Amino acid sequence: MKVIAVTVVSGRHDHLAAQVRGLQNSTVEPAEHVVVSMGDNDIADVLARSGSRAVCVEMPAENPLPLARARNIGAAAAVERGAELLVFLDVDCIPGPELIERYHCAATTLGNRRALLCGPVTYLKDADVGTEGAALALLTAPHPARPNPPVGTVEFGENFDLFWSLSFAIDSAAWSELGGFCEAYTGYGGEDTDFAATAEASGIGLRWVGGAHAYHQFHPVSDPPVEHIDDIVLNARTFFHRWGRWPMIGWLDAFAARGLVEFDGAGIRRTGT
Repeated sequence: MKVIAVTVVSGRHDHLAAQVRGLQNSTVEPAEHVVVSMGDNDIADVLARSGSRAVCVEMPAENPLPLARARNIGAAAAVERGAELLVFLDVDCIPGPELIERYHCAATTLGNRRALLCGPVTYLKDADVGTEGAALALLTAPHPARPNPPVGTVEFGENFDLFWSLSFAIDSAAWSELGGFCEAYTGYGGEDTDFAATAEASGIGLRWVGGAHAYHQFHPVSDPPVEHIDDIVLNARTFFHRWGRWPMIGWLDAFAARGLVEFDGAGIRRTGT
């Protein structure tokens, strides 16, 4: 089974270089790595300096960043190159040494070919900046809101809202069946929840893969992410129109509490303060 990793990126050059080193140190490297540059003309140089042979796919600069479309473009390039298993990694994520191997083993196990495969993700702290290689194992502390099965096991998932796009794998046939990410979503938020909802509606499974660890590199964030509020409001409306329920409730409630939106479960309106 040919495994190709797919990453979309704009900026975050140091994060990308660390991800490349992580892939190079994998127990089983992906056959190829497709990196989609969203309007960042320096990505090819970053890859070259990192000693990566990744395929760099250029996209024009857009604001907001077209995350859904970029992932689709990356997947199309990977499938064109013969990918049988797509492994999506956000540029912030350093793959653990067994991530590719664990995803591959899960994908080739009976009953998992038509499923979203998700591994545990550890969020690194500010003090962990620069930690790579074997030292990452000492920092392993997966996000408590998601399953963390024992290494070498696969747990069936039922709550598709727990799916996250920062580290997951999918068989290329299942990917084609789903049609990729919905490109009605622009910018930050909602497109991964929609992708999982589409998978659930299509009867595609959800699996949590023990030992497929990824390490999310530290960068400052806002909680709630007010810098993305316009994207989130627009994408939340798109999701509601498609599925009849609201995604990202925690963020929408937090925005409402700050007087940035009016949100009552029936509709949402940007107010601003």
